[in-house]
Amino acid sequence: MGILSGNPTDEPMHYGEVFGTWSFLTTVKCSVAGFQTHINHAGDEDLQKLLEEAIQGGQQEIKQIETILKANGIGLPPTPPERPKACLEDIPAGARFQDPEIAAALSMSIAAGLVSCSTIMGQCIREDIAMMFGQFHLQKAAIGAKVLRLLKEKGWLVPPPLHHYKADDC
Repeated sequence: MGILSGNPTDEPMHYGEVFGTWSFLTTVKCSVAGFQTHINHAGDEDLQKLLEEAIQGGQQEIKQIETILKANGIGLPPTPPERPKACLEDIPAGARFQDPEIAAALSMSIAAGLVSCSTIMGQCIREDIAMMFGQFHLQKAAIGAKVLRLLKEKGWLVPPPLHHYKADDC
């Protein structure tokens, strides 16, 4: 039997797992606060629903990661305060985030989360932590697809220059 072949929850975390999970936790906590702020600025109901879904997903990720870090004696990063609800009409037009900007920021956050999950999964030697980030990855991919669909439906998607290649042009 090998050195790390027992129950993964009994194995110590290595420094990469500690740093990856702690950094991910810090980012998720800040993202949830940002999504709460964005929801105050969002006028589109479909966008508000996706922001709520992202907030709930982030809060679930926070709980799972905090449980693992606490069990391994690792201090937790600070949690930003809960953002209060605000009335959209109370935010001056020039100070408001616009719905396409909010949707793009949500999409960017999800894309960065996918990369982070993949990176941490690749660094893990503890199967339980790798599986947890695999679960997060699947959830982010699912909401990412919903955001992409919303961007297309609302006409908010700004594609890069499209390349149309014809073999006859050569």
